[in-house]
Amino acid sequence: MTVTTSGQPADTDEAAADVLLVEDRGPVRVLTLNRPDKLNALNTALTRALSTALTAAEDDGEVRAVVLTGAGRGFCAGADLSEFSTLTPDEPDAVLERAALTARLQTQMQRMGTPVVSAVRGAAVGGGAGLAIGADMAIAGTDLKFGYPELRHSIVPALVMTGLQRHLGRKLAFELISTGRLLSASEAAAHGLVNRVVEPDQVVEAALGTAERWAAVEPRAIHAAKDLFYRVADLPTEAAMRAGQDVNALMRGFRR
Repeated sequence: MTVTTSGQPADTDEAAADVLLVEDRGPVRVLTLNRPDKLNALNTALTRALSTALTAAEDDGEVRAVVLTGAGRGFCAGADLSEFSTLTPDEPDAVLERAALTARLQTQMQRMGTPVVSAVRGAAVGGGAGLAIGADMAIAGTDLKFGYPELRHSIVPALVMTGLQRHLGRKLAFELISTGRLLSASEAAAHGLVNRVVEPDQVVEAALGTAERWAAVEPRAIHAAKDLFYRVADLPTEAAMRAGQDVNALMRGFRR
């Protein structure tokens, strides 16, 4: 694949470009976490680079859909524990900044108008699991290992807990965070955490197929549909129906 820096701000430093690869496939932007030797663990540089790249994709009128994937044999191993030695109570500003950055990233894809599909193979744990299911759709490889093992390292999965609870029933969600049990691809699909399961070497192409179908839709219509989808999830029935009525009237102007 030809890697480009399209969509990245001019002041993106070389380190950020190294940890995140950006490629445009027509109207689809592919973002690849690129720390394969660390199973794409999220250090501050990668977390910031991904957040910046998602914002750039959202702001680029030529980008109709996004695919998020990871280089190498795993999607994302969660937080890079090697940074924890500097993220201590003695450095409160750094701790708060990293927490805010991580929290923003975990919800950013669903707040975008541009749809995002994750292409996930191998390990997707902790913050990586949060990213996988934080996309609007997820395609998983048969080698998926999905879960939240943070408590084994005396870490609370605080910033991924909200997304997990909203995807699963409470009993299974608590089992995952309290025991660290990992789900297989078939289990993840059975519980609605991923949309499709394919062979590991096919995850990106399968995700591109989904993204290309989104890209063929009138962008104002899919942005409005996505916005309404997440808004009604948190509204009482009557308020949700009123929001739907507003969009129903608005969509008349979307027809080509």
